[in-house]
Amino acid sequence: MKAVLMTTPGAPDVLQLCDVPAPTLQQDTELLVRLKAAGVNPIDTKLRKRGTFFPDRLPAILGCDGAGIVEAVGAGVQQFQPGDEVYFCNGGLGGHPGNYAEWAIVDARFAARKPTTISFAEAAAAPLVLITAWEALYDRARLQAGQRVLIHAGTGGVGHIAIQLANLRGAEVCTTVSTEAKAVFARDLGASQVLFYKDVDVAQAVVNWTHGQGVDVTFDTVGGAVLGQSFAATKFYGDVVTILEADPTTDWKTARTRNQRVSFELMLLPMLKGLVAQQQAQANILQQCAQLIDAGQLRLHVSQTFALAEAAAAHRSLEAGSTTGKFVLLIDP
Repeated sequence: MKAVLMTTPGAPDVLQLCDVPAPTLQQDTELLVRLKAAGVNPIDTKLRKRGTFFPDRLPAILGCDGAGIVEAVGAGVQQFQPGDEVYFCNGGLGGHPGNYAEWAIVDARFAARKPTTISFAEAAAAPLVLITAWEALYDRARLQAGQRVLIHAGTGGVGHIAIQLANLRGAEVCTTVSTEAKAVFARDLGASQVLFYKDVDVAQAVVNWTHGQGVDVTFDTVGGAVLGQSFAATKFYGDVVTILEADPTTDWKTARTRNQRVSFELMLLPMLKGLVAQQQAQANILQQCAQLIDAGQLRLHVSQTFALAEAAAAHRSLEAGSTTGKFVLLIDP
């Protein structure tokens, strides 16, 4: 099969389209999936630059997100059959092969049926950001109806899903953007308050919006200094969730003196640690999201697609920043 291999850490050009042996079923619980599209996420670019979590196993196939058609099933698989359309977040961290390829092996317990109303490209854009936003808002922050939430970078991959999930829970959303076009998009997604982070003191603007209280929940999808700023925007006994590692200079005093609950959301942890129950729970999230998508209550925004052979170009575009929604590789064997 054709696959994009990373042979060494480095610039995007280390990603090369190659011929490699096609995978075969090894376990009774596995699916053989003919991939139609693969999502491109920031974690892919980070692993390409610094090396994967399994540096001794190069070359590696990156790409956690995939969508495609089941070609064959293991003897123990009952919930899927050949011809079923599926989507999933599986592999791509340097151990189990990822989805920058024509074929993939996926444990059936970790896959979900693809939403029927969207394309394979949209489905491949979805899994990592759906799970991340869901776990951050619903599981970590325990977001409730009537609460107010600040979502940093609300038009990015995770952010544009988070706005919608917050609205579905009955929360009121404030988000940060950089341009008027992104402000329009954020409002269309359901944000009731949009802040241009380059032009205002975000924490003060949020305090003003909440009549001096601060939001119930802040979701940091940016990292760096944003985590520290989030504490000042969040109410006493509020929740702050971040998907990034805390900066060493983070001032934790504000969080402590406000009795805030600070949570970390690393959706890759179950895959990294082989936590089967948690991977099954994430597949269940995808199943629930598929129902929301097919009901027209949740949508994925794919801003740009690339051919499989253009994986390096996709990485360059993603690293250039200011992305709206998601990038996807289209796979056409």
